Amino acid sequence: MQNGSSNPRNITRTWKVDLYGGWGDGPSATVYLGSHTVTLNADADGKLSAEIDGEPQASIDRAVSYLNWAKADGRLELLEEVRAPDPEPLTLAAPVIGKARAAKLHKIMGLVGLPSAQHYALAAAALGEWVPVPSLADLTEREARTVWAHLCNLYPSARAIVESLNARSAHAA
Repeated sequence: MQNGSSNPRNITRTWKVDLYGGWGDGPSATVYLGSHTVTLNADADGKLSAEIDGEPQASIDRAVSYLNWAKADGRLELLEEVRAPDPEPLTLAAPVIGKARAAKLHKIMGLVGLPSAQHYALAAAALGEWVPVPSLADLTEREARTVWAHLCNLYPSARAIVESLNARSAHAA
């Protein structure tokens, strides 16, 4: 019950089992013993569970025994199979650079001569996007570094502007 990767999948199967037993010495002396509904379930964590006639079982052993018995000496009919979608992997959003760093990036872009209307397009171009990014504040650290490298390639004076801004901040403090 694998989904192509190493993770189990959510799957539930329900069968109708008709059980027969022998009576007497001859092979023709077969007796109908009863019918049961057997359900086996494997959840996303790989935990197996079973029900027989709607009653949860402590282990899957009895249910598997009924299935094997019906397969060998009875009748086995798959009534239902339900495959739940695999749970979405938990992904944590990468931290963003925020408004303060975005404001500094906007300031540097303006000081190198890039019109404010083009700041978002430059960031999109750096990231290989075909539409402007909605906000520089929402860039991840990695994206911000990519945008910065692109800005420095297009406007080599950007590094000197940062040094000048940092020197002014140091004198003011």
